[in-house]
Amino acid sequence: MIANERNLLKFEAAKNETESSVEETFNGFTDSKPRGNTAVSLDFTFNTFYLYGIPEHADALLLRDTEETPYRLYNLDVFEYEVHSPAALYGHVPFLLAHSVDFTTGLLWLNSAETWVDLESGTEKEKLPRKHTQWISESGLVDFFVFYGPKPKDVSYQYSRMTGTTCLPPRWALGYHQCRWNYNDVADVVSVLDNFDKHNLPVDVLWLDIEHTDQKKYFTWDPKKFEQPDIILQKLHQTHRKLVTIVDPHIKKDPDYQLHQALLEKDFYVKDKEGRPYEGHCWPGSSMWPDFINPDMRNFWANQFVFEKYPYSTNDLHIWNDMNEPSVFNGPETTMPKDNLHFGGFEHRDVHNIYGLQLHRATAEGLMRRSGYTERPFVLSRAFFAGSQRYGAVWTGDNAATWEHLAVSVPMLLSLNIAGLPFCGADVGGFFGDPSPELMVRWYQLGAFYPFFRAHSHVDTKRREPWLFEEPYLDRIRAALRHRYNILAYMYTLFHESHLNGTAIMRPLWYEFEDESLYTVEDAFMLGSALYVAPVLREHVTEMFITFPGEENWYHLITNEKRSPGTFLEHVDLSFIPVYQRGGTVLTIQKRSRRSSQIINNFYTLRVVLDSKGRSMGVLYTDDGSTFDFKAKSAYCLVRYSAFDQRLESRLGHFSASTFDNRIEEVIIIGVQKKVAKVLLHFEEDQLLSLSFKQNLQRETLIVKNPAVSVASEWILSWQLS
Repeated sequence: MIANERNLLKFEAAKNETESSVEETFNGFTDSKPRGNTAVSLDFTFNTFYLYGIPEHADALLLRDTEETPYRLYNLDVFEYEVHSPAALYGHVPFLLAHSVDFTTGLLWLNSAETWVDLESGTEKEKLPRKHTQWISESGLVDFFVFYGPKPKDVSYQYSRMTGTTCLPPRWALGYHQCRWNYNDVADVVSVLDNFDKHNLPVDVLWLDIEHTDQKKYFTWDPKKFEQPDIILQKLHQTHRKLVTIVDPHIKKDPDYQLHQALLEKDFYVKDKEGRPYEGHCWPGSSMWPDFINPDMRNFWANQFVFEKYPYSTNDLHIWNDMNEPSVFNGPETTMPKDNLHFGGFEHRDVHNIYGLQLHRATAEGLMRRSGYTERPFVLSRAFFAGSQRYGAVWTGDNAATWEHLAVSVPMLLSLNIAGLPFCGADVGGFFGDPSPELMVRWYQLGAFYPFFRAHSHVDTKRREPWLFEEPYLDRIRAALRHRYNILAYMYTLFHESHLNGTAIMRPLWYEFEDESLYTVEDAFMLGSALYVAPVLREHVTEMFITFPGEENWYHLITNEKRSPGTFLEHVDLSFIPVYQRGGTVLTIQKRSRRSSQIINNFYTLRVVLDSKGRSMGVLYTDDGSTFDFKAKSAYCLVRYSAFDQRLESRLGHFSASTFDNRIEEVIIIGVQKKVAKVLLHFEEDQLLSLSFKQNLQRETLIVKNPAVSVASEWILSWQLS
């Protein structure tokens, strides 16, 4: 990478108070610039054509030459955004990753003002493949960091040392979330819960949008429709589930609203250019916005989540921060004027892209504070910036029920993952519009492999809870939900890895395989290093070509069918999307169906897929799923599995006693090509136990039932050939 090769390092010096200011008019709004123009710029050249990152844009994973329209990084509330566009959306991370066969390099342009990024391929005169970029921010400093790799995972690790790793979420947050704008009342919510159980559909979380509040006053409940929210929370607690309520940053201007009055008295609101509390329009009508740049304000906000101040709240209630770009209905570009004033003398233009991050931060702190820092919080945020991963999940905002939005969700989420925000998802089914049954099924099948798995829809759409679809669609959705819960232990292990090392969870193929032909693939991805997911992204598709990367065989997650490296024409009916396990990996799954992840499931299945040399490796991480004991008390279990020389070994990397009694009820060994005569279990001072087994030579599968071992134990399972 070369900085300033094209001599585009430039800055505009701020004016002092005695110099004349500059005004700029746009769409009827006037932006006063008391410091004048203060933009900064710098160019970077990379010796590769393959650049990725700078989310969030509804566009391809591989960044393209921008020509006349550069990528814009400016958090905005965008109504029904279009796909294949470099336009700004809800959140942004000014991080770019350059990749080639020889190196991977990361660049963080640490600037929270409006930023534009131009990309241009090198000319034929330049001997090496080259991509020129220029970064222009409206204000702030020239402040950038370079991460030298040399591999993608190295860059992820180095970047996470700078901005932080993703928080380890509570395990239930990796289950399925059901949301709608809005569920009508307490009876409606209870009915939805009952129908999940009636139709044997697993779910972990129900959500309440803005209509549950009293006149859009957050931390309150509608006195008629939600007069007794404790009924909902009791029902959820009894069925081992959680509730998420929305808390937005626009505060209703109402003298009878205690929160508004407290913010006014403490002078905690964002100011307009004249120094008065800024007033705009949002869901409650006339609204004001807390200044989350102010650390005292963040501390005050965190205190609003204690049980005494948030009526009916319990540890089963978690939070959704929406509209935090911030969204201002009557503001320029539906956001706050740039000449508004924040704590420390900053103009809004300087800190715009971190406003949502600071709300996210204060909310997560509040949920931890209310539990005495024992329970892990869950907070979803629409706006984000570098570092948001430390506080919770993000999603791709108000998408639409179209095949185009289904397809673009894959590169959008991959971009977020490589930019350090792995806990991400897209609204399953699409927020706007009414999906066809086929689109709904395909979206659930893909969403089951999103790191964050939530269905959500607009108030004007038709109700679309899974049981409202006729067969066979309901059965297909049920199967997709169960697939998610089957792989939850693996997903949780991936989150632990990401929490430690900053690795992506949903990964581009080139993140795992050194193959230049994969650099433009964005319609398939790896979930961790073990699972290859090839979703169906177009309507009425019954067959599709799938290219299997690498040098090892792949085995279908359900049927165990084998595929060698190369391209195959696959049959893809509505029953399932192609998901294959990589040769050389061990996957821990849970086959038994439960109605939520919090209902104890003590039974695990090991899927051991051997590579061409008969070897395999894998890790299982587990803990209590909700507290911070894994940090303070080291209360967790880490198991390493390795297969070689016709034996499978379980070795404990760490074990905290009296915490885990999970049992392995089945071991499936795939890739065994010769007839097996005997299976033996070695444990406790060389004791041997002969185990019963079944073998399918055609599918190269050896199944060992009930080996009678605990997850938290060390043992060796061997198989002897005839």
